Amino acid sequence: MDHGAAALLHQRAGYSASTGLDALPLRAQALVTGLLPARDAQEHSVLLRLLEIGFLPGETVRVVARGGVGGDPIAVRVGQVTFALRRQEASMVQVQRLDAAGQALEEAA
Repeated sequence: MDHGAAALLHQRAGYSASTGLDALPLRAQALVTGLLPARDAQEHSVLLRLLEIGFLPGETVRVVARGGVGGDPIAVRVGQVTFALRRQEASMVQVQRLDAAGQALEEAA
């Protein structure tokens, strides 16, 4: 991965508190703020796949469904496409929740 892509993975400048996409409530809209750093080669490939399918900082996302017991997998809409992610993959995507008007919600400290 080049240094530009690595910077994009962890870009969070200008965003308030973020949480993992796996913790986003059903049907809540959020803005991708970045991706967590990879701890090993396997996570690195997952992060690259997430970038390739559109989980880029500034994109809006929404959890549209959760699987059975434990909520795995999670169906997530990014742009006009819906993807199924494992909870572990979704937890690597950092998001900031948006209100109905598309404005960032401030998280309680």
